[in-house]
Amino acid sequence: MEKSELRDLSIEQIRHHIRSGAYSGDTMGVADGHVQANLVILPKEVAFDFLVFCQRNPKPCPLLDVTRPGSPVPELLAPGADLRTDIPRYRVFRRGELVDEPTDIRSYWRDDLVAFLLGCSATFDNALRNARVPLRFLDQDTIPPVYETNVQCRPVGPFHGPVVVTMRPIPGELVVKATQVSGRFPSAHGTPFHIGYPEQIGITDLARPRYGTHLPLRLSEVPMFWACGVTPQAVAMASRTEWMITHAPAHMFLSDRHYEQDAVV
Repeated sequence: MEKSELRDLSIEQIRHHIRSGAYSGDTMGVADGHVQANLVILPKEVAFDFLVFCQRNPKPCPLLDVTRPGSPVPELLAPGADLRTDIPRYRVFRRGELVDEPTDIRSYWRDDLVAFLLGCSATFDNALRNARVPLRFLDQDTIPPVYETNVQCRPVGPFHGPVVVTMRPIPGELVVKATQVSGRFPSAHGTPFHIGYPEQIGITDLARPRYGTHLPLRLSEVPMFWACGVTPQAVAMASRTEWMITHAPAHMFLSDRHYEQDAVV
């Protein structure tokens, strides 16, 4: 199934196609108007430490929902969903190493697991476009470039590692507008983490993103960087976390919630 076939479907229909395995691609530009979320699944024994990690690092890890131990149902964001099947692609880490990228994690599920859903900047992309801020990665139907910075998260318990960011090239005259619009969505990373001068946050070559598609800067454009929910994956690798399941980059959970429900004035 092609991404274009999903765009006129309801959120329940889209999740049905993901759950059935008919669609396993990225979710950028899918389900416009709905909150998209990053996923982190951990054993209960370290879940409290990760909860505190999110509270101390709200920019990269804005917390939206936490499941009860053993339950795959995100009761706040989508009570009828199943986090074991309703994300197009997952990543499984053991001792900080990526060992699998399945489209279904029922075989990995255990009764002691706790799932965290974190805000995603894809949520406010629709608001940026409505404000006539161009997003070239959506126009090209690609994934925004993702970079690892040299800025470290505040460590908690076993969790430590670098902040990860997405980059959107924005025309210079729209930088303030893009900041204002994204700032209305603190639960989706909010205002930019950094603007311009990528070398100041340890990014030495924009042509080599960790994930996503390189978007060469045009003469009038400024690179704007937003904190990214891929950060926990970098934390898993840096911390050599014993066991973690996440979404694959750009393969998000699509929630029932409309993005304006999370907006602030």
